[in-house]
Amino acid sequence: MPAPALAVTGLGLVTAAGIGADTTWERVCAGVPTAARNPDLDGLPVDISCTVPGLDPVRDVGRRSPLTHDRFIQLGIVAAREAVASSGLDPVTWDGARVGVVVGCGLGGVGTWEAQHRRMLGQGPDTVSALLVPMLVPNMVAGHLAMELRATGPNFVTATACASGATAIGAAARLLHDGTCDVVVTGGAEAGVSPLMVTGFARMGALSRRLDEPAAASRPFDADRDGFVIGEGSGMLVLEREEDARARGATVRARLAGYGASADAHHITAPDPEGGGVRQAVRAALRQAAVVPAEVDHVNAHGTSTPLNDAVEARTLRKLLGDRASVTSVKGVLGHALGAAGAIEAVLTVLTVERSTVPPTANLERQDPGVELDVVHGAPRRQRVRVAMSNSFGFGGQNAVLVFTSA
Repeated sequence: MPAPALAVTGLGLVTAAGIGADTTWERVCAGVPTAARNPDLDGLPVDISCTVPGLDPVRDVGRRSPLTHDRFIQLGIVAAREAVASSGLDPVTWDGARVGVVVGCGLGGVGTWEAQHRRMLGQGPDTVSALLVPMLVPNMVAGHLAMELRATGPNFVTATACASGATAIGAAARLLHDGTCDVVVTGGAEAGVSPLMVTGFARMGALSRRLDEPAAASRPFDADRDGFVIGEGSGMLVLEREEDARARGATVRARLAGYGASADAHHITAPDPEGGGVRQAVRAALRQAAVVPAEVDHVNAHGTSTPLNDAVEARTLRKLLGDRASVTSVKGVLGHALGAAGAIEAVLTVLTVERSTVPPTANLERQDPGVELDVVHGAPRRQRVRVAMSNSFGFGGQNAVLVFTSA
């Protein structure tokens, strides 16, 4: 059933392109990749990644942050602060009982887990941090945001692998639709660039092996793509009912009009080659938004740069939408931030709608002939975007699709 569109009033980003939504937007529009060799991954089969530059936990989060927060929590706090500040809301004065926090995270504090495990093996159990567990469990990013923002409403983390951030935004919307909350801070946070995680993805054959030219390794929809580049980051949005946002004089950046979710029920890592689950999620999101496929102007694709995902997504979009909608994947610049990717891409989709500009797909030099879509590349495209979709798909066949419309 169609649901009233919700207002997006605040945005925050921390990505491999930098700290702040505008900083990330500028680099994504410039199409300059962030992938580089990572000395922390020296000696591994794959040693390239897209990591957030210049984050100082003491300066950017707080004096005690290195002792109490894993990196994924630090990224989430910085992005959420920006989102709330840009919304014009003040946690000091809002009714915290009416404010929810819903965050997507696929892995949790894997960096802390690995570091503390090495310490236990090398120096003994008495050297392990007493805060190991609260630093690594995924729900703590939402818990810390609640403390940071004085938000005492519903508070939880969604975990649907690489769809986690988008799933969180869909769950947040439900809290507003059913009247449980008046404001929800939502998005995703992930810091999975660790030796063990990178090795695991490499062993699966999911990562690009273009080690001699890392900046060119993530190349969504390109005929020569060979896998994704692991990344990290956080994307956060502030959602409100539109009438509430208008009543307080807030700027509505865009509207969240639809959300659809599904399961492929096909394979632990590979997408359904027929795209049945993706098709189901897209149709559900469009139905909730009261939009027909011909009205979709733009798609921010999941576009991981893996051979299977890009092919299935492209075929499914072609069948559903034809070639009318412009398509982009920002993973050519930012890499794949795993559980945070869907939230980061949702923020960038809102900016596309708001600024009438579609960022290019970086490193797309020779489009796969099987990708029969209008994939923007080379330079950003000026385009009025009334309706945009953002796709996110995760291991386990979990799919999440968001529909945003112009304010």
